[in-house]
Formats: sequence, structure tokens, C-alpha cells
Amino acid sequence: MSHPGPVRWGFLGAGYVASRALAPAVHAADGAVLQVVGARDPARAVALEPVRTVTDYGAVCAADDVDAVYVSLPNDDHLPWARRALAAGKHVLCEKPLGLDAGEVSALADSATAAGRLLVEASWNRWHPRTRRAEQLLAEAPGPRDVRTWFTFPGVPADSYRLRPERGGGALLDVGCYAVAAALASLGPGPVSVVAAEQRRGPTGVDLTTTAVLGHPAGRGEVTASFEGPESQGWQVTAPSLRLELAHPAFTSWLAPSVLRVEEDGEAREEQFPACDPYRLMVEAVSARITGEGAWVLPLSVSADVATALDAVARAAATG
Repeated sequence: MSHPGPVRWGFLGAGYVASRALAPAVHAADGAVLQVVGARDPARAVALEPVRTVTDYGAVCAADDVDAVYVSLPNDDHLPWARRALAAGKHVLCEKPLGLDAGEVSALADSATAAGRLLVEASWNRWHPRTRRAEQLLAEAPGPRDVRTWFTFPGVPADSYRLRPERGGGALLDVGCYAVAAALASLGPGPVSVVAAEQRRGPTGVDLTTTAVLGHPAGRGEVTASFEGPESQGWQVTAPSLRLELAHPAFTSWLAPSVLRVEEDGEAREEQFPACDPYRLMVEAVSARITGEGAWVLPLSVSADVATALDAVARAAATG
């Protein structure tokens, strides 16, 4: 469905990611304007410099001057608020993970279909040119592949929702979604099984570290997500005629140059990528799709596959 003029964005939440990354991205993006920010703290909303602010999330969803809603709330709020925005006729860009499990992702996809609106998971690293290039090379490479992905960092503040199980906390959902998504992108289409999985839980009950081995017709993937390890992000793939490595940070390269190390048919090279803002690229792509252009956005089918794999890892870890 075409849409005249710039896409008018409404934000639900004015927290760290919204204020540090998404609001600047919308301000800088072509074809987008930050129309409304809804936040319980008016000062935080004003700091994002929208056209106007409100203190009620529901008012953002219902607003006549909002075309698309960005959901930047704790994980357990994604389903109810994304669904409410879709029901109000808004397009939705929702923070990762899109849902707490595959059932929630499926329910949201159904809501988007019923509303005839675009729903996109804000897995912003997928818009980075380095990521797009890696996926292109992997899609063209024949033969089985061995994949290692990890995202670890030390320590989460004690008051963070990431340590609350009822809010969808834990390393697997928070950073494991990056590692699992990269493993699936590397292995390609086909059924995924969990060969092994382990979790170490903290005093609040969330997983502080999750490791898993994924089985797939195209090979295997080892994934690690942790709130306890050193700060490290990696994405490595070995195939018969191709080796790939996304240098640290593999998933959160932002406003800095990045490198893709490639060995193809025995010849090594480094592909250099200039500094860019993948958040802006994401906002521009989603806005372009809303206005009827053919920009690439992360398919809901990919979000559903990642959620299904995350569920399988959690189940395997729970049952040993």
C-alpha cells in the first residue's frame, strides 16, 4: 500500500536504544519523521526531539498523525503493544526478540496479516552492508559448513529487566538471538535440530550463559550467549571452498569501519566496509516499504525460524 510523504513514526518507550540509536536514526533518515514519543517520563520523551510527546503508549497507537510504531519496551511487552498498534492500523517495527517464543511471533504475524500492515523485527545488524555481503557469499557457497557464533559480555545491572524471567530476560533471548540468527543464516534453509544445549542460571532464574550445538542438513552450528563472558562477538563459517569471519564486533558494528575476512578457493582477502549507521538503514528501508517501494526488510519467516530455534535450544537445555 503506497503512502504519500514521509512516514510519521511514533515511539513506545524512550529508553537506551530508542534515545541513543533509533531517534537519531529517524532524524537522519530519508523519508521519515519522528512525530510522537510516548514515555512515562515526559523529560525522556522530550529528549528524543519529536514533534510532540505523550505519556500514554495507547495514545501513540491511536494517533491519527502516526503511520508506523516502533516498540522499544521490555521483551514481555512486545506482543501486547505490537498487536495493539497493528489493530490500530499502524505498521510496526518491534525490537528483538519479536516475541518471547515462536507462538508469540506467529500470533503477531497473524495480527499483521489481518491488519494488512507491515511488521518487522528490529534486528538492525541484518541491514549492515557487511552482514548482507556475508549472507550473499554464504548463499553462493556449495557444500557443508561448520559455523561458530557467539555474543558475550560481562555483567548486567541488577535492576535490569534482562535478569527477570517474567519479563523475558536471560542471555538466550537478549544476545543469543543474534548468535542463533547468524547460525541459521549461515546454514541456510532446512530443518534445525538441537544436538546439545546447556544453560547456567543465575539467582533470579534467568540463564546467564547458554551454549548449544545445532544440527542441520548443511552442517552444524555452535552458538554461545552469555552475560558472564568477556566482551566478545564472533561469526565464523568454514565451508569446502569458503571461510568467512566477521571481525569483532560481529553483530553491533555501528558508526565505525568494519572488516569481513574471506578465504575463497584458498585465496584470502579482507573486505572493508566504511562506517555506517545500520539503524538508519533499517528505518529508511522500513519507511520505504511503507511508502510502496521495494526495499529489503527482514522477512517475518526469518524471525519465525529464529524464534523456533531459540525455543528448541531452551527446551533442550531444560531437559538435558
